[in-house]
Amino acid sequence: MKISYTEKISEIDHPVIIVSDKAKKIVPSLSIFDKEMINIVQEFLQEKKSSDSTFKTLSFRNKRRINYVTVARCKTKIDSSSKLEFSGQLLSYLEKEKTKNISLLFIEDKDFKREEFFNDIVCGFLLKDYRFEKYKTISKKDHKILSLKLVNRINSSEKKNLENQILSLKGTFLTRDLVSEPANILYPEKFVEYCNVMKKAGVQIEVFDEKKLKKIGMNALLGVAQGSVRPARVMIFKWNGDKSAKKKPLAFIGKGVTFDTGGISIKPSSGMEDMKWDMGGAGVVAGLIYTLALRKAKVNVIGAVGLVENMPDGNAQRPGDIVKSLSGQTIEVLNTDAEGRLVLADVLWYVKEKFQPRFMVDLATLTGAVIVALGERYAGLFSNDEDLAEKLFVTSKKTKELLWRLPIDDKFDKLLDCPVADMKNITGTRGAGSITAAQFLKRFVGDTSWAHLDIAGVTWSKRGTSFSRPGGTGFGVRLLDEFIKNYYEK
Repeated sequence: MKISYTEKISEIDHPVIIVSDKAKKIVPSLSIFDKEMINIVQEFLQEKKSSDSTFKTLSFRNKRRINYVTVARCKTKIDSSSKLEFSGQLLSYLEKEKTKNISLLFIEDKDFKREEFFNDIVCGFLLKDYRFEKYKTISKKDHKILSLKLVNRINSSEKKNLENQILSLKGTFLTRDLVSEPANILYPEKFVEYCNVMKKAGVQIEVFDEKKLKKIGMNALLGVAQGSVRPARVMIFKWNGDKSAKKKPLAFIGKGVTFDTGGISIKPSSGMEDMKWDMGGAGVVAGLIYTLALRKAKVNVIGAVGLVENMPDGNAQRPGDIVKSLSGQTIEVLNTDAEGRLVLADVLWYVKEKFQPRFMVDLATLTGAVIVALGERYAGLFSNDEDLAEKLFVTSKKTKELLWRLPIDDKFDKLLDCPVADMKNITGTRGAGSITAAQFLKRFVGDTSWAHLDIAGVTWSKRGTSFSRPGGTGFGVRLLDEFIKNYYEK
């Protein structure tokens, strides 16, 4: 969608007027619009029956032809995320109306100020408008809005602020791109190439190849990768936005299984194609760091992602194998499809030891069990730190990327004890699969404040969300960006 600015009546396409839901009339400077159109809008706003109509397209006659205007009623007392939702709903409505080009105008009153809504409404359009269609060679029948013209006069400072906010959306779009790419295109080495774009924004990147990983001792991670011809990688992102900071950095860790067959414990064929997005946690970490860099966030952050492909071949890890993790703890691999926790175990330990962060938050499409528990609305939240968990939970309600906290405790931990190694990677019981997976990860964080987000149900949506079309959602980027902004940024 192309965005431009105009104040010329000759350049205005289908007008979309944003008004307060309390508005009964409009008294703006509308000299650029036709009087007949204004009368039609006034009549609509004064009709009692229209009060339940959030969006309405009205027709009026101008110079012997039929023209159209859409009126969108917006509540005055709503938060930023609700404005984004409203905008996404409006975009969907306009697409159903087969509108190609729109001109957006805010009608202000004493309770409805344009500057309080402008950026979120525009960004909401862009978030919802994202499509991943790079491999389509046949045109899609779905209607597309081609251009968005902003009619209200805005000063250079407002324009720059909007453009910076639009620029920062590239972080979410990077996450969606990564999650949407097929596994024959996106594998560990290609993930690294994709993320090199972040260097231009000032992100420092370090990449560990297989030789380095073996030298370090990331054997749990390498065990997952050994069945694939695609070599494993670990990426470390560094964003140093606060040069004067003496505090330890924040750390975010992502599971990056670029395709998960389940390995020797192979998954059922039905639905296996979805496992291209089993690297969703790594995608969120990359998108978050990119967002922070694009908006020049005044905070120091470490991002780390473990990148592997889990495949079954003659060299693949077997059920019953025992591996020694980077921490020195040994793990009996009872199920090779419980591989994400093995990847994260080594990366969590490395980040803890190397950077000694203030806290670690890991993200992973870790378990199907969390989808059974929370569906596609909530991600599971687990933590050893009440304050950290509460901050994440509060932020999730604010951004409407929702979290729900689930328990971890010593009795769940005992289920991981193993007679032949320090632990096993599954409990062998049916219940509490997401909890015991989180409990496994907790063994690799020591005393560091830590939270684990199981995003298996929210990384991809077949129906779409308030902020995205069907496909990759980018869930977690806005949540964690807001979390950092509210609690840790100067």
